[in-house]
Amino acid sequence: MIVPVTDFVRRVTRPVKAVASRLGRLDLELTERCDNDCVHCCINLPAGDAAARSREMTTGQVKKIVTEAAGLGCMQVRYTGGEPLLRPDFEELYLFARKLGMKVLIFTNARHVTPQLADLLARVPPLVTMEITVYGMRTESYEAATRSPGSYAQFRRGVDLLLDRKVPFVVKSALLPQNRSELDEFEAWAATIPWMTKRAGHSMFFDLRNRRDDPERNRLIESMRLTPEEGVALLTRDAVKYRKEMKEFGGKFMGPPGDVLFGCGAGKGLSIDAYGRAQPCMGVRAPELTVDVLESTLAQALDHFATLREMRATNPEYLRRCAKCFLKGLCEQCPAKSWAEHGTYDTPVEYLCEVAHAQARWLGWLSDGEKGWEVTEKAEWCKRVEAT
Repeated sequence: MIVPVTDFVRRVTRPVKAVASRLGRLDLELTERCDNDCVHCCINLPAGDAAARSREMTTGQVKKIVTEAAGLGCMQVRYTGGEPLLRPDFEELYLFARKLGMKVLIFTNARHVTPQLADLLARVPPLVTMEITVYGMRTESYEAATRSPGSYAQFRRGVDLLLDRKVPFVVKSALLPQNRSELDEFEAWAATIPWMTKRAGHSMFFDLRNRRDDPERNRLIESMRLTPEEGVALLTRDAVKYRKEMKEFGGKFMGPPGDVLFGCGAGKGLSIDAYGRAQPCMGVRAPELTVDVLESTLAQALDHFATLREMRATNPEYLRRCAKCFLKGLCEQCPAKSWAEHGTYDTPVEYLCEVAHAQARWLGWLSDGEKGWEVTEKAEWCKRVEAT
């Protein structure tokens, strides 16, 4: 049954007027637990993990953090996980953020989208498009990836509920051995979703476990990754478009980073894990780089993370290669990836290096056998990028 529009609904279907913001974004990981057990996942814990559930933030603690964020001028919160819809208080937390005038971005597998939740999202829209990850186009492929019987039917039911109520969402995929043969079918289906304004994205260069907690799972994740050459073949299916985009991208973002470790936006926003610890980004789980915001404040966490810009690489191999490599803007090497792979912040991740070099060779930025750190003259690498 559709509930009549109320003054509250009219008020929260638009954000409050923007104010000067000290906090650009807030990512809130409501749980690490998930009802899927995806073969490639870098964070998930079992849905029934009682120990993890007992450690998760309470409803009141999440509300405290969201309230602080709004006070710092933050206009949007991302609710993610694990699977955030596993939280029995999800609707309450959603409405709480919306009452504060915040947009709410929801990352989900859609399995727990119920008629009640879909009705709520239609009446009180999140004001930013939901994102749903898809693991296959039929039961066999989807559940081979999720390792969760019944998950495909639940995902399709959730998507249909959102479509029926015209709740905006987009889809993306995790490109896995279990579903790679369905790539064209997935993209054709994705294009029928009204809010898909561009080709669906695909995860394929998968991260290892962020908490460095499962070596066996890491070996499985590594086996799911595309080879660099396979990744390039996928990225360059529309070769003309890819060259054009990369020429524009390269002109803005290529260049050696030097010994600065955090040259990204880490620390300008905040990522809060399920247990109330603030991180520079969702990937950096190193204990010494986190702040307990249940015992302090978001403002104190921002002050702490301001020192990230002062951190410098000391690893000789990083300084020899990564610090001098003009492909830095193309390479996903960063402290978060280094931490997951090696437990340090400045150890080169060979897989990411190979992926970046494979793309650069295809683009003509490098010749066969040449390395990005060997092209040290700015005029030379700028010329190569410009000639893309």
